[in-house]
Amino acid sequence: MTMRFENKTVLVTGAAGVIGSAAVRRFISEGARVAIADLNGAKAEEVAAEFGDRAKAFAVDVGDPAAVDAMINAVTCHFGGIDVLFNNAGISGTVAPVHELSIEDWQRIVGINLNGIFYVLRATLAAMIAGKRQGAIVNMGSSMAGWDVLSGGVGYAATKHGVVGITRIAALDAAPYGIRINAICPGVIETRLGVPAEDEAAYSAGIERFAHRIPLRRIGQPEDVAAAVAFLASDDAKHVTGVDWLIDGGQTLQSWANSPDSDRFPRFV
Repeated sequence: MTMRFENKTVLVTGAAGVIGSAAVRRFISEGARVAIADLNGAKAEEVAAEFGDRAKAFAVDVGDPAAVDAMINAVTCHFGGIDVLFNNAGISGTVAPVHELSIEDWQRIVGINLNGIFYVLRATLAAMIAGKRQGAIVNMGSSMAGWDVLSGGVGYAATKHGVVGITRIAALDAAPYGIRINAICPGVIETRLGVPAEDEAAYSAGIERFAHRIPLRRIGQPEDVAAAVAFLASDDAKHVTGVDWLIDGGQTLQSWANSPDSDRFPRFV
């Protein structure tokens, strides 16, 4: 394992979740100090406890701009600055047809997935510029919702499309300061968010079903996402900014047009 983040401070939001904690472990394994931020402070503490003084937990509601500003200040004071942000916190939200989605549910999804991404991005970028840190930011972008149509997912899809727009404009705004900003867009990943189910049997069946429909014949793993985040955050991607990088095993290459009557795509060779 290379040490691409030695002497670097990385902030991960949504860090107590499956993908967030996988990213934390990846950054730690490559030498980073990591600020572990999550709405669930107790779970953030659990993750941080694995790594001793290499990590510190911070409880934050990313939908609250004042709380975000306070968290960024606390991280900066503790670690001396921020070099990398993985802006990961988000929710799937209520699934419902457009005409049935409540205003309250819409506002909650937008408040976390779009406003929260902006609040954290804004405050972190300002701190990086003030500290003269030429680092990188990776936003949790549109996922497959940017390439596919998700029935009942209007709130989720709208916010994820918005994150791609924020990423591209922020990348241009940040370029003069030597800061790169990109987005990752995962397909179905083996998490309870990616494969919702009522029990373990349904969860296992859902994983198998997705794997059959993904051209690479496997469902994505949290570590796949963490590896992509680490690449985009590292100097290996020093000439990459403003992209939204799809991580889906070819999932969005399939359609009814090229596989109208098959439950496995593409057909086995």
